[in-house]
Amino acid sequence: MSTGEGKFPTSFEDYQLVLPNELVFCLFDMDETPRTVGLARQKGMVTGAYTCFSINQEIAEPRFLDWYFLAIDEGKRLRPLYTGLRKVIQKPRFLSAGMALPPLPEQRDIADYLDRETTRIDTLIRKQEHLIEMLRERRAAIRDRHFVSTADKRKTSVRRVLVPLTRPAKPGLGVVTAYRDGVVTLRSKRRDEGYTFSDTEHGYQEVCPGDLVFHALDGFAGAVGISDSHGNATPVYHVCRTSTDDEPEYVAMLLRYLGVSGFLATQAPNVRQRSVDFRNWATFARVPLELPDPEIQRMVVRDIRQQTAKIDLLISKTERFIELAKERRSALIAAAVTGHVDVWQAAA
Repeated sequence: MSTGEGKFPTSFEDYQLVLPNELVFCLFDMDETPRTVGLARQKGMVTGAYTCFSINQEIAEPRFLDWYFLAIDEGKRLRPLYTGLRKVIQKPRFLSAGMALPPLPEQRDIADYLDRETTRIDTLIRKQEHLIEMLRERRAAIRDRHFVSTADKRKTSVRRVLVPLTRPAKPGLGVVTAYRDGVVTLRSKRRDEGYTFSDTEHGYQEVCPGDLVFHALDGFAGAVGISDSHGNATPVYHVCRTSTDDEPEYVAMLLRYLGVSGFLATQAPNVRQRSVDFRNWATFARVPLELPDPEIQRMVVRDIRQQTAKIDLLISKTERFIELAKERRSALIAAAVTGHVDVWQAAA
């Protein structure tokens, strides 16, 4: 259980005590919950959404059951037990579910093996995650070097550099989205789920490759870039072109830098948590910009592309390594608790 700070309920009437070495289950099917069962490591409380079970330690090793149910959980093998509209496992049905346990000494050996091997994998994963953090800091530093300096730059504003486009939507095209990582592309190129769709395309606008696209509610968090796709965007976007010889990609990079550095959040009203409202073009148009000579802009874009491409490749490879390590971890746990790994030979 966590001992960190958090919101406290007005009443603890529905809470229940949980003791060390008790198994704590959430018997509701909650897709957003990464794990619905775990072993309590210390004394505390849980809400009424959870059910606590004591363990007969004469026949079961608590750590083994923790690993066993983690494997069951990750394999989604509890799903058939959920019933009803609320997708709940009834306690009697859960208790009647069969399980095969090896002898107690073997359970302890398996638990020791998994404690040891998963610690090694977790340590390796943490090191790779730290590497990714450092690579991202290095990538951010590249942009800092180009955009922090004000030397030899002219003071201007969005209004003087960008012109809003008002093309009507074209039927049959996909929806273009500006993501917080600065990529502007068709939704279908990223993922198929997790979006909110409108019943009509009223107010939608056409986006062409090369357009500068700024998300009026998420631009403060980096959702701005140059579109690589032809499609339609919702009314929440400003779709623009440059009115001068300024390099559109440089302007997009600068706007994204101003967003993620926190500057844009000071230039418009907050409409909700973690959102800043630039839907009014006049508000967005007032944002001040400092731009070098257009030829310098193009050199900067080339330089940033080259340097960040190398870093992005390293990040991608490291993320893939972490993904494989996590898959290895899950497979190892499943194999060990089902007897498909000889833990004595593996430890030799």
